[in-house]
Amino acid sequence: MAATLQVLPCLVRAPLRPLLWGTPVARRASGMALAEHAQQLFESAVGAVQPGPMLQRALSLDPDGRQLKVRDRSFQLRQNLYLVGFGKAVLGMAAATEELLGQHLVQGVISVPKGIRAAMERVGKQEMLLKPHSRVQVFEGAENNLPDHDALRAALAIQQLAEGLTADDLLLVLISGGGSALLPAPIPPVTLEEKQMLTKLLAARGATIQELNTMRKALSQLKGGGLAQAAYPAQVVSLILSDVVGDPVEVIASGPTVASAHNVQDCLHILNRYGLRSALPRSVKTVLARADSDPRGPHTCGHVLNVIIGSNTLALTEAQKQAEVLGYRALVLSTAMQGDVKNVAQFYGLLARVAGARLISSTAGISVEEDAKLHELAAEFQLSDLRLEEVLKAVAEARGPVCLLAGGEPTVQLQGSGKGGRNQELALRVGVELERWPLGPIDVLFLSGGTDGQDGPTEAAGAWVVPELPIQAAAEGLDVATFLAHNDSYTFFCRLQGGAHLLYTGLTGTNVMDTHLLFLRPQ
Repeated sequence: MAATLQVLPCLVRAPLRPLLWGTPVARRASGMALAEHAQQLFESAVGAVQPGPMLQRALSLDPDGRQLKVRDRSFQLRQNLYLVGFGKAVLGMAAATEELLGQHLVQGVISVPKGIRAAMERVGKQEMLLKPHSRVQVFEGAENNLPDHDALRAALAIQQLAEGLTADDLLLVLISGGGSALLPAPIPPVTLEEKQMLTKLLAARGATIQELNTMRKALSQLKGGGLAQAAYPAQVVSLILSDVVGDPVEVIASGPTVASAHNVQDCLHILNRYGLRSALPRSVKTVLARADSDPRGPHTCGHVLNVIIGSNTLALTEAQKQAEVLGYRALVLSTAMQGDVKNVAQFYGLLARVAGARLISSTAGISVEEDAKLHELAAEFQLSDLRLEEVLKAVAEARGPVCLLAGGEPTVQLQGSGKGGRNQELALRVGVELERWPLGPIDVLFLSGGTDGQDGPTEAAGAWVVPELPIQAAAEGLDVATFLAHNDSYTFFCRLQGGAHLLYTGLTGTNVMDTHLLFLRPQ
């Protein structure tokens, strides 16, 4: 089921306000059409990765109901099935699993975001909810995607269930984005607060999700294969909805069912890189020293089957199909966009300039420096699937509007105490970049949205912008540079035209990173 998508102003839930696209009526109408199309494409992307259909494709029972089939593997069912899960999409995943396998399920425990059941009820998503007499116990926690004591209680309940299993049992593990925050189980004497403080410091200094997860695994009882070890000798099947670039199972939710390939030296390298080694609590130093001399358990997970059931690629493929239905030449640029949000914004701004010029057959207006800078930025991202040359060639051959699609997860280096998220900050920065370049007779719109429906600790999923954004902001007395300096993109978009540029979906029940859409339409 597709997410119900609306663009609403902050606080006051009113209809979409008209945009200030300039005086020409045709230009304004074209811009509004782009905004509506952007919303439709984002909705289709989110709808493609709803948990129910993905679980139904991944799992099947044989005709007599005694064997569970997962890909090319079969597992005997004899009242020996247990379930645990953690992540933003896990409530719906659990509901779908119990619908299919409920008669075989003995017990389950899941850890999901605080308020998600009420949110699903409010929007009528009954398929995301467990039945009244479910055998699955639900813990809600990790408010604003931060580990807390509610999530810790859930993690300990999951650990207790796993440790009680035998060689005759089968454990289904449901994993999605947000799973790390919902499965906090620090190795004593490290406290939850100490681990959280270290994670915040690393994130604020621009650490990648891979680096954050390396540290989380080193300090966790359940991450980095810890859950799989707790469940041994039971068989374990992990069904994973990926929210990480490249879908590496060892990184998603910090790899609770994948043996960690990292060691203490990797952790020390990360700490040194961000200047935090000297600031470590004594408890963290104790755990790292202990791990260096006495590794926790065998680094094998031979009793585990890890299966990716959904990813950003699936979401972008569906959005691409929808764009083509709407009449666009739709091209996927990359499913792995990552890097500092400033560089990513600069790339998209320059891409709009170069691709836009090719679309309207005005390559003479592009300087050699501009083209070279675009390729230089692309090279710095080191993305294995970036199809820049192929996309630019296709744009030059297009005979109408173009939609460029990408997915991924840029990083933001926090330098202020404002309120926002990476999607809103990326959109705001792209708006500034678009205004810098002479785009010619072409309408441009950029959207960035988180497929989970929550961008940072805000109610918005993301935002969308047009080249006129700085002019619109100045007309309302808003200084874009000041808001960016304080990482205060949500406040900016709330104030700009009453919040009309913000993307509101509510919690979607899924999570496969972010979706970026760049529209180019000749006037």
